[in-house]
Amino acid sequence: MAIALNKFQKKLCNIIQEPLPLRADPFAAIAERLKSDEATVIEQLQKLKAFGIIRRFRATVNCRSLGKVATLVTAHIPANDLVGVAAVINAMPGVSHNYLRDHNYNLWFTLQADNNEQIEKLLANLSHRLGCEFHSLPAAKVFKLHVRFDADLAEENLSVPEIQTDTYETVNLDSAPAHLTELEKDILTKLQKDLEISPRPFDFLVADTVDIDTALETIQSLTDKGVIRSIAAVLNYHKLGFAANVMFCARVKSDIVDYVGQKLAGLKIVSHCYERKTFLGWPYNIYAMMHARTDGQIRRVINEINASEKIEEFQLLATTEELKKIPVKQSFP
Repeated sequence: MAIALNKFQKKLCNIIQEPLPLRADPFAAIAERLKSDEATVIEQLQKLKAFGIIRRFRATVNCRSLGKVATLVTAHIPANDLVGVAAVINAMPGVSHNYLRDHNYNLWFTLQADNNEQIEKLLANLSHRLGCEFHSLPAAKVFKLHVRFDADLAEENLSVPEIQTDTYETVNLDSAPAHLTELEKDILTKLQKDLEISPRPFDFLVADTVDIDTALETIQSLTDKGVIRSIAAVLNYHKLGFAANVMFCARVKSDIVDYVGQKLAGLKIVSHCYERKTFLGWPYNIYAMMHARTDGQIRRVINEINASEKIEEFQLLATTEELKKIPVKQSFP
C-alpha cells in the first residue's frame, strides 16, 4: 500500500537513491542540498525506514568485478508446485531476486555463480530434483542497471519525450576481475550490511589500524575499481505508489539492438535494460523492467516505442508477486 509523503520526504527519497557522499558526515551534505539541517534529515530518514519505504541502505556490489557470473532464469511451474519450488530456489545462496510473473513462464529469478559451468550444473540439478525445465537467459549486453524511483513521478499518462533522460549506467561484461587488497576485502565485507542512519554512519569501519579517512579512501578505491556501484538507499517501490511493474520482452533485429536498448535505457521508468540470449520457442532478446504508477502509463510508453521502432513481437510480463529480494552476500576465502 502506498504511503503519502510530503514534499521534503519526496525530495529526500530521490536524493538518497543517489550515491551517498563519501565523507564522515554524509547526511550533513544532503541537508545542505535540501537547505535543511542534519538532524532533520536523519529524523526523516529514520521515519522512511520505519515506514518500510527504505528497504536497505548499503553498498551495491558488482559481482562480475569479483569474477562471478550471473544469469536470468525462467520456468513454467504448475500452480500446485509453486510454493515448494519457490522455497527450494529461495534457499539457494546465489539467488537474489525471485518473482512470479503473469505468463506461462511464470517463475523468474536471478542466479549468481563462480562460472557458467557451475550455473549449468545448478540448473541441471534443479531440473532433476524438481521435475521442471529451467531456461537460462544470460546477458549479452547491459544497457542500464540504474534502479531509481522518482517519488515525484506524476500520476497522469506519460509519453516518451516526457520521461527521457541521458543519465543511466552501463555495465561492461568483459572487464577483468578487480584485484583487491586485504583491507578492501575487509571493508567490502562490512559494507554488505545496512548503514546506521546516524550522523557518522561510516564509523563502524574504523579499527585500530584504520581511521575514517582511510576507510573512505578504501571505499573510493572499490568504487573506482567498479566493485561498488554505489552506496545508496534501495526503496520499496510499492510503498512509493509504483503499482505497475512490467518486464517488457521484445524481439529486435540485430542491427538495431544497440539503438533500441539505449533508447529504452534512456527512459526514467526503466530500471534495468539488457540484451539477452534466447532459447527455443522464446525469441525475445531485449528486456526492459518498467515501473510506473498505473498500467496505462506503461502501456502508453510501450505503444510509442513499438510504433517508432516497428517492434511487432513482444511480451508484457506483469509482476504478480515478489518471492525474494535479498542481495547475494559476497565473501572471500
